[in-house]
Amino acid sequence: MAFATLPAEAGEHSNSPLVPPGSGVAFFLVTGLFFLWGIPNNLNDVLIRQFMKSFEITRLQAGLVQSAFYTGYFLFSIPAAMVMRRFGYKTGLVTGLMLYSVGTICFLPAALERSYAMFLFALFVIASGLGFLETGANPLIAQLGDAGSAVRRLNFSQAFNPLGAITGVLIGTLFIFSGVELKTPQIAQMKLAGTYELYLQHETMRVIAPYLVLGVVVLLWALMIVRTPFPAVAGPQAEATSGPKGSYADLLRYPHFLFAVFAQFCYVGAQVGTWSYFIQYVQDYTHLPEKTAGYLLTGTLAGFGVGRFSSSHWMKRVPAARLMGLFAAANVVLVSVAILMPGWVGMWSIFLTSFFMSLMFPTIFALGLRGLGPHTKPGASLLVMAIIGGAVFTPVMGLVFQATHSMARAMIVVLCCYLVVGLFAGRGSELAPRTS
Repeated sequence: MAFATLPAEAGEHSNSPLVPPGSGVAFFLVTGLFFLWGIPNNLNDVLIRQFMKSFEITRLQAGLVQSAFYTGYFLFSIPAAMVMRRFGYKTGLVTGLMLYSVGTICFLPAALERSYAMFLFALFVIASGLGFLETGANPLIAQLGDAGSAVRRLNFSQAFNPLGAITGVLIGTLFIFSGVELKTPQIAQMKLAGTYELYLQHETMRVIAPYLVLGVVVLLWALMIVRTPFPAVAGPQAEATSGPKGSYADLLRYPHFLFAVFAQFCYVGAQVGTWSYFIQYVQDYTHLPEKTAGYLLTGTLAGFGVGRFSSSHWMKRVPAARLMGLFAAANVVLVSVAILMPGWVGMWSIFLTSFFMSLMFPTIFALGLRGLGPHTKPGASLLVMAIIGGAVFTPVMGLVFQATHSMARAMIVVLCCYLVVGLFAGRGSELAPRTS
């Protein structure tokens, strides 16, 4: 879910090198950040299932994992931009990595205390750091070289984000899921024997090792960035003092932009909600073990990556808004099948939605910013903040499940979100600006 404002003159020229001489190490280190922030984003999908087991909480309560996480993103995007405007990209990235590492270390006391609230705080801190990384890495990659190769350079770096997402789910499936899923009679027997609390503590402790290892890797990455000289770029400091200034108030004159913010809010809610409860849907209606469900989640994330590359190719022939409208319609059909036909058919329908959702975030972003002129930067910041949808819709789905006892019916929330995206693609993106 990343976006960068590319230089105005950015184009594609065959004689423009992807990475200029002297920038290779810096480019490698910043590109690695795309991979590193993809890991915790989708480890959350495993944590939701694990915490439901180890803390014996409802799906509504487990959905607070995403609420804490995306609130961190929401609150720290603007402070991150301010830090980088004042001190530069490198300081901002190192700050983000330090917050990321501190958040992973907080998993240790949270597990030892068996405190769900402490885990939520740790996730908030991790996401706060990721807000710094996403705010700085995208524009920095675009500017680490010739403007003529900026688009290719950014696409190359962004390709590592889905790889991080897949890695996160694999780590969670292999090292957090124990594969031990107790039935009610077994729980009763363990309670009588006085061993049930020990089992819950063991399940809680399983989250420590993956996050501590991740924290060490992130800390080492920060140290490498500190020690690596970065080439001079026209960073946020220069941007703050040049060019016309945009206005948040003036954005109210652009209905297509306001619709884009709402569509982005809904899309992120659909994406996060789908992946957060995918394992629960699989287990409810196919009764597969948690590890197998985790591998299926890995597969649907791979489909997301394939869809991102495929849609980029198809956009050469099909207008972006039309293609997104077709993909939104496909997901409306697939989610409807999952609601009406829960089971193996519904599971594979949900599995396929990741392919069709893949182009939505960047396409909504680009269509929303079209024609904003000097208001592009404030508009971009609001579109980034629209990811708060991930914090809102996931617990809403948990609330629907609590009321209906049906994960299939909870998918009605996702269905409504895709209807909004489809409406934006078909009509909202073409709304004319108000003249007064």
